[in-house]
Amino acid sequence: MTDRRTTAFADATESDVRAAFDAEDYVADDDVVTTVLLALRLGKPLLVEGEPGAGKTELAKVLAAGFDTDLVRLQCYEGLTAESALYEWNYTKQLLAVQRGNRHSSGGGSDGGGSGSDGNGDGSDGSDAGAEDGERGESVFTEEYLLERPLLRALRNDGETPPVLLIDEVDRADEEFEALLLEVLSDFQVSVPELGTVRAETPPVVVVTSNRTRGLSDALKRRCLYLHVSPPSFEKERAILARKVPELDGAVAAELCAAAGRLREEPLRKPPGAAETIDWARAVAALRTNGDESLSSAEVEQTLGCLLKEVEDVERVDDDLLADLLDAASEARASTDAAR
Repeated sequence: MTDRRTTAFADATESDVRAAFDAEDYVADDDVVTTVLLALRLGKPLLVEGEPGAGKTELAKVLAAGFDTDLVRLQCYEGLTAESALYEWNYTKQLLAVQRGNRHSSGGGSDGGGSGSDGNGDGSDGSDAGAEDGERGESVFTEEYLLERPLLRALRNDGETPPVLLIDEVDRADEEFEALLLEVLSDFQVSVPELGTVRAETPPVVVVTSNRTRGLSDALKRRCLYLHVSPPSFEKERAILARKVPELDGAVAAELCAAAGRLREEPLRKPPGAAETIDWARAVAALRTNGDESLSSAEVEQTLGCLLKEVEDVERVDDDLLADLLDAASEARASTDAAR
């Protein structure tokens, strides 16, 4: 297990975290700041769950940018293999090395005849044909032939500041893949049979995200601090738009946040998250010629695709619901105008 002596951010402060968030215009509640701070100080992976679009992936990006370090991203998907996540051998390069050695040893010169090898281009056959580069008498299972994938790259990073390792949407990967992560999440190391154990000298900052499409194993959860990101409140979403879409009039931003909040009350297949509201705000700002006029029904209908990504959800917005959205927007504008 890692300890404070090997954790680069053991002395991080709340001010450091807030400064990183502020620098990247990331609006974070106090519980987010505190949990991130604890993950940094303790050197523990952070498991972030919540609805799509809630800002889980953005959190990792912001930490990398805010602390001026690299972001190493592993995007999970069904069928993800250890080779794609950890490392692969450059079979083509290995095969060529073995072939060069065979030609040399058989006195075949450089006629390109490929003697001594099956030459069928199958990497596994190539490596089985000989684990050594016969020309130099060296193994072809060395660093020269190693292709780092995200997990190994993050562990072997030798930069001044450890990278942020984002294991994104881990719930999309097969359950068996979680077992591969356990050694990384607990000891920040992996075992490469040909090279031995590779351990991070300074553990990366690990952010694991999940959309809760399936339950994660207790073993994975036990290795992480947990953070659930809820859909943004009206006020928080307004603050996000003020940071992310400053060109949008404040009253119009309030209208959009109220309408998005009203939409989330519907039983949608994919409720809009903060990311969709930001897209919507940018679209409205880009299309407008009069920046501060009230939101119109035509405007909502024409830009609805920024918020809703399922045809069933779009069809749900009939005249009645559209009127409700505009009513919510109108009330928000009235409150905003009154507060000015």
